[in-house]
Amino acid sequence: MQRIQLTENLSFSRIVHGLWRLSDWNMSNEEVLQLIEDCLEAGITTFDHADIYGNYTCEKLFGDALALKPELREKMEIVTKCGIKLVSDNRPDHGIKSYDTSKDHILASVDKSLENFRTDYIDVLLIHRPDPYMNPAEVAEAFKQLKEEGKVRHFGVSNFKRSQLKMLQSHLDFPLVTNQIELSAYQLENFEDGTLDLCQEERMAPMAWSPLAGGSIFSAENERAENLRSTLERIAGEIGADGIDEVLYAWLISHPAGIMPIVGSGKMNRIQSAIRALDLKLTREQWFDILQVSMGHEVA
Repeated sequence: MQRIQLTENLSFSRIVHGLWRLSDWNMSNEEVLQLIEDCLEAGITTFDHADIYGNYTCEKLFGDALALKPELREKMEIVTKCGIKLVSDNRPDHGIKSYDTSKDHILASVDKSLENFRTDYIDVLLIHRPDPYMNPAEVAEAFKQLKEEGKVRHFGVSNFKRSQLKMLQSHLDFPLVTNQIELSAYQLENFEDGTLDLCQEERMAPMAWSPLAGGSIFSAENERAENLRSTLERIAGEIGADGIDEVLYAWLISHPAGIMPIVGSGKMNRIQSAIRALDLKLTREQWFDILQVSMGHEVA
């Protein structure tokens, strides 16, 4: 498995396993543990979470499974996020959906995540979404305290645009290590608006959520999606891919930014599709062929 070096002492597996839908998979603790072990055996060591996933249940489901074999903790990198508040029976004090990046909320969220995972440290903590009410100095205070206490080793952001990331980074005396953003051949916004450019400028490898566009490429009934599917199928045949999902992963992996796709499936055969994509090679013309079909026009 390829690895991406984020800092001198932190690397991620090139393919990241996402646990957003863990609570929907209806797995026993033993089945979740088996999935974790299968991922580790395949070289996937990085697991992506957020406090809100599964209506605040997924972190604990993962932690309960990990407790069956706690020695696996040292073989993985746990990423989690905070900053979104959902209206939930599991958080009865939340009156409305909102963002909260206050120091108190960040510290409390991390303590709860540590309890859920049954661990004493988180490898990377991300602010889940940019908060229009954010006090970056206060976020920096929280990050500094968590780092000094050893509760969180590294920090990053998720869904931050160029100016938002630079604003927060300006208040920190250590680098943010990643920006988790939506990237796919069907969702080009972060390719076009400078978000990915900043990642490359800062030598910050991004994580890509929804690399298969949430499945919409496979099911959408519109000219753009149909043309894209046709192009992906043709290129799959040209490069020896087993399906267009492998081509979609390969399209992201081949980009020089060091993109790390997040695979959010509980089925190992689907996870293996992303792993196989690591060995697929797209020519520059094939890469642009996919881009231009998605854009609906040639490059200028």
